[in-house]
Order: sequence, then C-alpha cells, then structure tokens
Amino acid sequence: MGKQQNLWSKRWVRMPLGFIATSLASLLAFHAGQDIAEVAFGNGTAEAAPMVIAAPKPTAPALALAPSLAAKPADGPFVVKSILPINEPIKFGKFYWDETRAPANGPLVVTVDLTARVISVFRDGHEIGAAAILKGYGEKPTPTGVFPITEKDADHVSNIYDAPMPHMLRLTNDGVSIHGSKVEAGYATNGCVGVPDEFASNLFKLAKLGDKVIITDGKKMTIGDPILSGEHAS
Repeated sequence: MGKQQNLWSKRWVRMPLGFIATSLASLLAFHAGQDIAEVAFGNGTAEAAPMVIAAPKPTAPALALAPSLAAKPADGPFVVKSILPINEPIKFGKFYWDETRAPANGPLVVTVDLTARVISVFRDGHEIGAAAILKGYGEKPTPTGVFPITEKDADHVSNIYDAPMPHMLRLTNDGVSIHGSKVEAGYATNGCVGVPDEFASNLFKLAKLGDKVIITDGKKMTIGDPILSGEHAS
C-alpha cells in the first residue's frame, strides 16, 4: 500500500493520469451538452445554412395544376436570347450600345426597371442597348405597364412644361414618354423616362409606332425569360 502511495505521489505518474481524467470529463461534458442542445433546438450542429437549396421535385399533379412551371420557351422574337456584357452598375449619364450580337432586322421591344433605374432595348430577343434613366417621383411617378409607342418627334418641346424633349417617343396621352435628358444624380422627371441624348437618338432611329415599352418596378429577367407574353407578344 505504501508503495502504491509513493507511486501515485510521483509527479510523472500524476500528470498523465490527471490529463486522461480531465480529457474524459471534457468529452463526456461535450456530448452531454450536445445531446441537450439537440433536444432543445433540434440539430445541434454549427454549420451555416446553404445559400441555395435545391427545390423538391414537383409531383405530376402539381405540374398539372400549375402549367406555368413548365420549361421556359427557348425561342421567339420576345424571349431573351443574349444580354450585353455589363459587369458593373450603370452610372448616371452612361450607356451601352452594341448591335453586333443581334440580327439586322427583328421586332424591337424596350424594357424599363424603375427600381434598378435602367432601360434596355431588345431586337429579336438580343439586348442591344442599356442605360441609366431618370424617372418621376412623388405626385408625378412614372407609371408601370405595357405601352405602345404612339408618337415620334425628334425636336419635341413640352407644351405643359415648356421644356425640350429631344427624340421623344410618346407612351401615354397625358404626356409620359421616353426622351433625351440630362441624366445626373439628383435630377428627376415629371413621370417620363429620361435617357442620355445619344442613347435617345439611337433608340429613336430604330423604334417604330406600335413598338412596345414595358415599364416594371423591380422585375428581373435572364436568358430564356419571355420579354412579352400573351396578347402583348402579337
């Protein structure tokens, strides 16, 4: 017995045994705490949730009840086929114009996103122009909807505000139009869509009466999405 006490009293024996005892206690405490967390909160792991979660495969009845879930149309003059390679936000007063990706002829359609404050021009589904815009606020907001171009006037002057509106494309009877403007931060319109003068000139040359302008507030599109659908695509 005395020999055992002397053995235990030696430091080189106490330290390893103490370390093993402490490690076992910590391991048991960890698992006990993990079990308690899992009971209280469900899965007790600390992994971050994935940014993108795969959607469950729809059942046959769901597809039958929701035909809109079918595959996007792959072709047609009003389906997005290509977009301009713009890798940064478009600054006020700046625009992009490149018709080389699109056929020389084809239906023209213009989209305006009021949230992003961007206008895009598509020909046969290919984006050929994009620019930052000015829009209306307060009592004179820019309206949303699908509007045909009803009038063109390269040298228009507003009879309401006595202001020049170069390369004007009229959208509504009460004066809402796309026209050249001084597109700078801090400026606004009285409901119109203001674009840089050179961009307005380019669009004016291509646009025809009856071409559609789609004004939305936050809607985004990507390759394969319809630009126009239903009765508006005719």
